[in-house]
Amino acid sequence: MTANGGFSVLYPGNPQPGDLIEIFRPAYQHWALYLGDGYVINVAPVEEGAASSLASAKSVFSRKALVKMQLLKDVVGSDRYRINNKYDAAYAPLPTEHILRRAELLVGQEVSYDLLGNNCEHFVTLLRYGEGVSEQASRAMGAVGFVTAAAGAVSLLGFFQNRSRDRQY
Repeated sequence: MTANGGFSVLYPGNPQPGDLIEIFRPAYQHWALYLGDGYVINVAPVEEGAASSLASAKSVFSRKALVKMQLLKDVVGSDRYRINNKYDAAYAPLPTEHILRRAELLVGQEVSYDLLGNNCEHFVTLLRYGEGVSEQASRAMGAVGFVTAAAGAVSLLGFFQNRSRDRQY
């Protein structure tokens, strides 16, 4: 943030309460929801104590997370971010007052965390839209499905090759 309270080139845009904030970590995106006055709500690993990007990386492997209200600049750290309300065309955002009231009730709560089914993007989209969605998780599940199908095809191919060899003898 700049000295006058506005956002600099490092911290772009002018987020409004209820906006989704996408933070670009080295291997993935972390998500937060802007509350106002420079604060966001997000989920972080329960055993946090490391720097923001390292703590978020640990959350990928965690099964529990803590709902935290933190300064946006502290969550972003040295990473880049952008305002990204990308699901607005598919889902109608809830009224801002409703989003903020729900968020306020969750601060300090421990919640379950699952990379593919209940991650940081699911958390903030549930607050904004009333529906937890994650394009990042959907892509990952698609990749897992593709790898599983490919492994199955290779196994099946090996099975048929072995049966063919058995018939030759």
